[in-house]
Amino acid sequence: MSSRGARLSSPSSLLERPASQDSQDSMEDYWSEVKNIEEDGERAHEDLLERGSMDEAELEEAWLQEAGLSTLVSGELGEGPAEALLSTLTRSQAAMVKKRVDNYTLTMRKRNKQPARHVQDVFSTPDTLVGALGYGKGDCQRIRRDDPDLPVSLTSDLLELQKTFQLPRPKLGLTHIQDLSCEDMKKIGYISLIELTTFYDCLGIELKRNRAARSKARESGIFGVPLTTLLENDQKKFPGSKVPLVFRKLLSKLEQTGLQTEGILRVPGSASRVKHLRQELEQKFYEERFDWEQVRHNDAAGLLKMFIRELPYPLLTLQHLPAFAAAQSVSSPRHQIQALHLLIMLLPEPNRDTLKALLEFLRKVVAYEEKNRMSLWNVSMIVAPNLFTYRGKNAKQEEMQGAAGAAHLVRLLITYQELLWTVPCFLISHVRKLNEASKKPPSSEKTKRKLLLMRKRNAEKTERSELTDLREGVIRVHAPLHAKISMAIQLDNETKAKDVMARFDYENGPVQYLFEVGGNIGERCLDPETHLLDVYHVNPHCEWLLKPTTT
Repeated sequence: MSSRGARLSSPSSLLERPASQDSQDSMEDYWSEVKNIEEDGERAHEDLLERGSMDEAELEEAWLQEAGLSTLVSGELGEGPAEALLSTLTRSQAAMVKKRVDNYTLTMRKRNKQPARHVQDVFSTPDTLVGALGYGKGDCQRIRRDDPDLPVSLTSDLLELQKTFQLPRPKLGLTHIQDLSCEDMKKIGYISLIELTTFYDCLGIELKRNRAARSKARESGIFGVPLTTLLENDQKKFPGSKVPLVFRKLLSKLEQTGLQTEGILRVPGSASRVKHLRQELEQKFYEERFDWEQVRHNDAAGLLKMFIRELPYPLLTLQHLPAFAAAQSVSSPRHQIQALHLLIMLLPEPNRDTLKALLEFLRKVVAYEEKNRMSLWNVSMIVAPNLFTYRGKNAKQEEMQGAAGAAHLVRLLITYQELLWTVPCFLISHVRKLNEASKKPPSSEKTKRKLLLMRKRNAEKTERSELTDLREGVIRVHAPLHAKISMAIQLDNETKAKDVMARFDYENGPVQYLFEVGGNIGERCLDPETHLLDVYHVNPHCEWLLKPTTT
């Protein structure tokens, strides 16, 4: 588990400082790093990627698929996951989905093709999307780029946090990404994409996408191998690995020998030595014959940056890299953080975990600034050209224009990583509604009658069980790894998860956390400061389970 409620280390002046001010600072480290990269000739494999504009239909279809709404264009009618998701959207989110489907339909008609599903089939019924058709021009058109009060979900959730620079403690507890089940995180991704697109649209920013060329990436080795392939290979030897082993080893080497070294990350290692070490890593790493003692800290820094650059698909992902870059054009740093927050929710798990490991290391580098002479801004300038790679005929011009903005975004990622890896409360609330909507009975009258009869019988059984077992406000905590397999606990307004954890003795075993399981959530590990009565009211049908975490 990550540390909970850690105070953000940055002073408030960081967030208030406009991105334009960064461009006035020295960009020497950024361009020096770009020069080193060009001399190495090791930018990401151009043959595997192409930056190209997708046509409108492809763009909208790809967006709808990633948002969990592919059935809107596939023609598969019925009450499924997409319909459940649609029924939970806000008016502005619904308007954005309708806009996407409209655009897809129009493009298909221009091709003289009939779309598989007409937009009116999706948005015609009030219980599918309340008020979507009557939304008119929408709230978003009232918003200016500099409007401090954007009417989107994130604003209310983060406004207080941005004033205090400290993660707030909601009564339902903080939820970190690793606290949720994979299935619920998948739904978080759907909602985050819809919210991000709505958010950017309100700011007048168009979301673009990159397209991958149909080429095969390497399936073995270390450099130039996709993260998913590396992890599949690593997990054969070390089950549960979430960050590539070689990446972890390079970070560990730097932490052991380089954190206090002046110019770490900035001063390049010998190009010939780094090239030789790279070849040795490819040949000997998985055979455990590689000699880490021969690796100097500057060599390790060079190998680390080379590993990131040579990933065939960028660490920030090919499809979302334009959205990260677009955050540079957001005038308010507060809104930039909101965009980054949603983008982190969208990243695939291997990319998100690897990025977090990198940011945690970079924060340690900055912590030793007095000795290594690497400020937050220095580190950000050096890392930015390795994360934000520019391709195509206008690459140089785009890099010149985006240099300061890219470095500023890296600075925000380093500084606010605790916040960015915490799931916003409104997203968890949305997932609860989505899970509840997914359990609603299908529309067939015969099926409805059967389900109503089953529900009535279950309610009678539950009522009898509650009368003989638990009173209102009493939960039963199951602890299969303890001598006390279960315990009934009376909740009050002050009962927290840590109080229940303290009732069970686990001195001789791993620390165990309280989970809410089922009901309107898949599984959620509860922050020890969570007020349980609030969870009980929000999710009355969940089970309570005490167990170790898997992270």
